Amino acid sequence: MESSELLKKVRKIEIKTRGLSSNLFTGGYHSAFKGRGMSFSDVRGYQPGDDVRAIDWNVTARTGDAYIKVFEEERENTVMLLVDISGSAVFGSHTQFKEEYLTELCAVLAFSAIANNDKVGVMLFSDRIELFIPPQKGKTHILRIIREILSAKPKGRGTDIAMAMQFIHNTLKKRCVCFVLSDFLDDKYESALKVLARQHDCIGIHCWDALERDLPDVGVLRVADAETGAQTWVDTTSYRLRRQYAQTFEAHLTNTQNLFRRAGADFLSLSTNQPYVQALLQFFSRRSKTVTHG
Repeated sequence: MESSELLKKVRKIEIKTRGLSSNLFTGGYHSAFKGRGMSFSDVRGYQPGDDVRAIDWNVTARTGDAYIKVFEEERENTVMLLVDISGSAVFGSHTQFKEEYLTELCAVLAFSAIANNDKVGVMLFSDRIELFIPPQKGKTHILRIIREILSAKPKGRGTDIAMAMQFIHNTLKKRCVCFVLSDFLDDKYESALKVLARQHDCIGIHCWDALERDLPDVGVLRVADAETGAQTWVDTTSYRLRRQYAQTFEAHLTNTQNLFRRAGADFLSLSTNQPYVQALLQFFSRRSKTVTHG
């Protein structure tokens, strides 16, 4: 992609997604992802009924009077975007390829995060770590993230979600909000997801194209696997084949949903031919209710 064309794309996505994040998502995002941690704020004199585990023994010994530590909620979050850029991520049959759709989603989440004064980082992965950008704040940083996703040329074609999750688990020690954006065409990451979800607030966003669920009746086609390159001929006039194709997709979606549920992580499924605005709003609303009542 030429640099001028890339800059135009970045600018177009910035204009669209900044508007969405400021007008629609910032309030919902803030409610859905309040700071979960507690940080030390001050000390005060011990009062009957206070938790003795909160006593600051150093101050108590120094003054001769009992003091307890006062904590306050940490408002600042760190948001990490784990973005699948494997071969299957470039597939698309409508106005947007999955990679462009993923880029917009990342931009909306990132602009919502920095409006909430949160840090944002990104990791691009395939069957290897393609790029890691540590969490930072600021518009310039977000524009770099958008640019890197749009211009990414992965060295790997396959998908290794477990490897990506293990990298984040080993790299980020402080609890953060991890969005994993992928088509999840991998089946060996449940253990890694459980480990990641214990340490971080983990959300899977499943992005898929309509052709991955509904095979059109267009005669005999030669199709290629986006990740392995393997080719085969298929007869799309076969109703049985088309039905099996759809059932395979639905089974994969159900299995992925259940896998995230077992790990205690959230999950959202989005089709690239449908606008993501309403789905994200509903997701933020559900999250905010969980945070409020949890």
